Parts: sequence; C-alpha cells; structure tokens
Amino acid sequence: MTKLLLPLVTIACLFAQPAGNVTVTKLQVPEKALKFEVIVPAKLDDVWNAFTTHDGLVTWLWSDVSVELKNGGEWTVHFPGGSTGGGTIASFTLSRQIVMRAMAPDKFPTVRRERTIATWDFEPHGAETKVTLTQTGWKAGKEWDEAYDYLAAGNAQLLEQLRYRFVKGPINWSAAK
Repeated sequence: MTKLLLPLVTIACLFAQPAGNVTVTKLQVPEKALKFEVIVPAKLDDVWNAFTTHDGLVTWLWSDVSVELKNGGEWTVHFPGGSTGGGTIASFTLSRQIVMRAMAPDKFPTVRRERTIATWDFEPHGAETKVTLTQTGWKAGKEWDEAYDYLAAGNAQLLEQLRYRFVKGPINWSAAK
C-alpha cells in the first residue's frame, strides 16, 4: 500500500503551486480535483461570518451578493453586466463546512449548467483560520479541461481576496467601481 501511495503523493506535490498566499494543487487521482488552501489571519467565527452572511460577503467578494445559509440556499455574487458566480448550497455544518453545487463562469456553458462540487472547509489554525476548497465533479472534454485550468487560477484569486480582507480590512466597493 505504501509503495502505491508514494507515487500518488509525489504526483500531487508536483502539481502544487503557490499562488501568493494560496496553495493550489491539481489532483488527477483518485479523482480529478482542484484543492486550494489558505491561512486567513482571523478567528474562525469571523471568517465563517465573512463567508456566510450578506454583511460579511460584501466586505470582500463584491458589493452585490446573495446568501441563504441553508440547504438549497444560494451563495451568489451578481457582477456588473448581469453575470453571476457562486452556487447552490447543498449542505453545511455550522462553522466547519459548506458544500456547494458551483457554477462555472458564463464562458463555460456546459460546466456551468452541469456544475462541479465545491467543498469549503474551515478549521482553527492557532489564532488564524485555515480555509480549504476542494472542487470535484470534473468530467472529460475540452470545455471541462479549460474550466479546470481557468478555475485553478480564479479560485486562488478568490481565496486571496478573502485573506486580503482580513489583512487590509473590508474592501470599499464604491471606490472600486
């Protein structure tokens, strides 16, 4: 068993790429997945509230957001021009985990329609919080591969922005528009 796991761990490590403060790992086995990890310099409750409430999301994600922390609830950002991002909450464990059926960007219509699974885990890390996103449900095909690569960068940026909110303070979206 150890002989089998060592090459798999080595392959995963070869694809681990730091993106600023976010570690991105492209996994191919046991299933194709993207894994992101970031340490946010804030207490778990503060990071959880920033991620799961309207008042929290507008401090780092964008000025127009919707969130309903319930099974089947939405977690959506409404970008200028009518595009949306985010997904539908499939399940959650208070202050620990949110599982979403995640929407890909509009430029990937099949992936957007069929969705991936985004599992967000939150855990205390001393006085800070470790946030891990594992995105699964990837299928074969050119559009799926392009969305995978695009979201490897895009979701790293998303987590970097969450961290930035706690390093520099809430984002003033009025000044950004």
